[in-house]
Amino acid sequence: MSKKQKNLAILASVFLMLLTIAPVSNAMHIMEGFLPVKYCILWGVICVPFLVIGFMNIKKVLGNDRRTLTVLALTGAFVFVLSSLKIPSVTGSCSHMTGTGLGAILFGPCVTSILGIIVLIFQAILLAHGGLTTLGANCFSMAIAGPIISWILYKLLQKANVNKRVCIFVAAFLGDLFTYCVTSFQLALAYPSEVGGIGASIAKFLGIFATTQLPLAVIEGILTVVIVIALETYAKDELSSLEF
Repeated sequence: MSKKQKNLAILASVFLMLLTIAPVSNAMHIMEGFLPVKYCILWGVICVPFLVIGFMNIKKVLGNDRRTLTVLALTGAFVFVLSSLKIPSVTGSCSHMTGTGLGAILFGPCVTSILGIIVLIFQAILLAHGGLTTLGANCFSMAIAGPIISWILYKLLQKANVNKRVCIFVAAFLGDLFTYCVTSFQLALAYPSEVGGIGASIAKFLGIFATTQLPLAVIEGILTVVIVIALETYAKDELSSLEF
């Protein structure tokens, strides 16, 4: 094993160790039982096509170069660690970083949906964060919608010849914020305001989320840039095979 590969393995090990010390909380994402059954089913069905494509894309990526497995594992660990650091916010939910911008930039949004749902299942079953009934809603907001925006923004900014570090920061920052826009919509759809309906509820939820989520999104953008710099140093060949 080369020196760079050893350093990459150490970097991955650090994140994996953090999985065992992530703080425990009583609520994360949209909590268990908070959404009506019809919305649990709806969001779950919407997620299925993205997960199927994501599974096929992972097989393709690993088939092209097995060395990218370490980067994939590191990206999943990054999602777990960041999404485990949360601040209480809207009733039935909370604010936290998502970590999914990194996966979207490196592997695309569909692969990130697989990483995200694995993290969500792990947290729901073993850490009592989020829930199995709300898995579809949480997966769509954090592991699909947010990463899609991150991926689109990164590609658009690249084509506009924006500095690469700026591209990464903006993609991760706005992908995080969009996740909470979707979460606000999901909560408002399930619990519309008596006065003003869904629109009023969205405004209320976004107003509450904004106070805690804006600084978290900035931090996530910075951390994502730092991790990419580390990967460019220790996993240059793996990133090349990902066409990054």
